[in-house]
This record gives sequence, structure tokens and C-alpha cells, in this order.
Amino acid sequence: MSIEKRNLWIMWVCNFIIAGSMTMVMPFLSLYIETFGEFSDEYVQRWSGFIFGITFVTAFLMSPIWGRIGDKYGFKPILLINGFGISASIFLMGFMHHVHGLFLLRLVMGIVTGFIPTSIALIAKQTPKKIAGETLGILQMGTVSGTLFGPLLGGVMADSFGFQYTFIITASSIVLATLVVLFGIVEKSNNESKKQKNRPSRKKVIQIILQHRMLVSVMGIAFIVQAGLFSIQPLLSLYVSELTSADNVAFLSGLAFSATGFGNLLLTKRWGKLGDDIGYDKVMMILLILAATLIVPQAFVTDLWQLVILRFLFGMSIGGMLPCITAYIRMEAPFELQGEVLGYNQSFRFLGNVFGPMLGGIVSGYVGISSVFYVTGGLFLLGFWMLWWSVKQTRKVKKPSPRRGQ
Repeated sequence: MSIEKRNLWIMWVCNFIIAGSMTMVMPFLSLYIETFGEFSDEYVQRWSGFIFGITFVTAFLMSPIWGRIGDKYGFKPILLINGFGISASIFLMGFMHHVHGLFLLRLVMGIVTGFIPTSIALIAKQTPKKIAGETLGILQMGTVSGTLFGPLLGGVMADSFGFQYTFIITASSIVLATLVVLFGIVEKSNNESKKQKNRPSRKKVIQIILQHRMLVSVMGIAFIVQAGLFSIQPLLSLYVSELTSADNVAFLSGLAFSATGFGNLLLTKRWGKLGDDIGYDKVMMILLILAATLIVPQAFVTDLWQLVILRFLFGMSIGGMLPCITAYIRMEAPFELQGEVLGYNQSFRFLGNVFGPMLGGIVSGYVGISSVFYVTGGLFLLGFWMLWWSVKQTRKVKKPSPRRGQ
């Protein structure tokens, strides 16, 4: 087995563990805050939102920095720093007795929440351009699988062992994954990047991105996709409760949420391979139209089974976005700057994670939960128009001018 293939499968397993471990604590975060004292429901809900969101805010700021360091010194050291940093943050969360301390630890965790983005940069940089979409699709399957099973396993462990031991077990599993990276990953040194003395400044890298219309559009789509995914997520349990009179609303909400992940898992690799064959921009436009078409009908469902089926189909359409976006950046960005450019792309995704729940909360507060699906569908159509316009303008610029006299 080649080094590149071995690295891919090692990172698949590690991303599964990391993604699963980081989502284990999400089902009981608000319940954990309640153990700190006698608080009102409003206080717990407000701090749950703050503590959940602060991780993405700091991660948004740090992603390009980790990418720049990775381009210069290699991605393996960044994986180790982030892996051990995440595990230490989660371990200490198990010993917190105050919301401010938990908030601070989640803030620190955001600083080192670069393991999965860095793994994407590592695999993207070692992968030939012609198979980048398929390869990155395989890698994403590990992340999606971990995200699916993490909350379920976290809930079971919290009920069985208690909150504190769940944090300790979660931290230990992340340490294990990081040790696998330490002893298993072989990163080919990029001597050209290390020898490069006149490396562009961060300001110059931003100018390079802004001058490339398609790169800006692709990063904008990364933001839209994440905002669309997260816009309904905090409201899903409330929406499910409107559709059913069953007592186990939490389980049914998890089923509706997981349906998107299973659909995502099913076609991620195939969408990536199709991008390799016909072009990543074409596949992204197809997926944006499908996503808009499949999310709007979710506002009209009258039974839970209808919502689950639509969420599953929606997951199938959205699954190819990340590998196609990453593969496109791999194709277009200068080789020595790919980690940093992918870092900026990841920042857009983290920003979408913050913007999406805010948008969903504001829209649902004024005109109801169903309206969130309309707004999200509109976002996907906006992304399609933005990408279509960028492709059209790019082709117009590249088209040679006719010679005089012809």
C-alpha cells in the first residue's frame, strides 16, 4: 500500500473518532449546565447557545493561521497540536462547576479545533488533481460517520456513566486518535515551501483569493452550505414535536437529524468522482439546485415520516459539496499556499455554523419554523446564481478575442 493511500485510511479512522468524540457532548450540554446550580430555563438556554457558538467563532479566526503554519512546517505537527489540545479541553470540561469556566474551555477548544480541516489539507495536498474529488469524498465519509454516531454514543454514555466520566472517556479516545497520527502518518516534506524565503504575506494571500472570482464564489458557497445545514438544526426538535404526539421526541428528532447524515454518507464519494469526471463547478451547481428543491418541501410535511424521507434525500444532495469545494481549491490554489487557502475556506464554513442558527432563530421567531425552510432554499438558489455568474464571467475573460479582419 502506498504512503498516500495509507495516510488516507488512517485519517479516515482518526476523523471518525475525532468527529464522533467532539459531538458526543452535544446532546447533554444544556443538561450539564443545569448541574452547576439552580438556574432558570432562559439562563440555561442562553448559556448553552453561547457555549456552543464560541467554539466556532475562535475556530473561524484560527483556521487560516493553522493553514499558513501547515504550509510552512507541515500538517502533521498541526494535527498533533490540535488533537492533544482538543482532548485536554474536553478532559477539563468534566471538572468544571461554573458556566464561565465551561465557556472559557470551549473558547480554547475553538483555537485548536483544526484537526479535521488540517487532515483535509494534508490529504488534498498529497492527492493528484484528477482524483481529488473522489479521494476527499472518501475522507468526508469518516467525518460524517463519526458525526452520526457520536451524539448517540454520548447520550448512552452519559446515562450509563455520568457526565464527568463521559468527558474523560471522550478525551481519552481523542488522545488515542492523535497517537495513531503520531506513529502512523508519514508526511512527505515539501522542501520547496520550506526554502521559500519570499512567502506572500497574509494580506497578499487574501489579495490572491479576491482576484480569483471563482475561489471567492466557492468559499461563499461553503458558507451558504453550512448556514443552510445549521439554520434548522436547533429548531428541529420543536418542529418534530409539532408533527408527532409521541413521548420520545428527543429520539425522533435525532432520527430526523441522522437521516441527513445517512443520505450524505451514501453519495459523498460518488459526487466527488463525478466532479473529477465532468468538473467540480458543474456538480456544485447541480447540488445547489437539488438542495433548494428538496429543502423547501420540508415546510409542507404533515407527518414525521415525510420529513425523514426529505431529510434523507436532502442529505444525498448536500453530501458532495465539501469534496467538490475542496477539490476545486486543490486544483486552483498555488501549491505552496493550499493549506492557508483551505484555512480561509474553513473559516467561511465556521462562520456559516454561527450564522445559520442565528438566521433560523430570527426567522422562526418572526414568521414560524416552516419559513426557515423557504429562506434556506433561497440561500441555496443564491449560491447557484453566484456560482453560475462567476463561471460565466471567468469563461468570458478566458475566451480569446477574435483577430481583426476575421
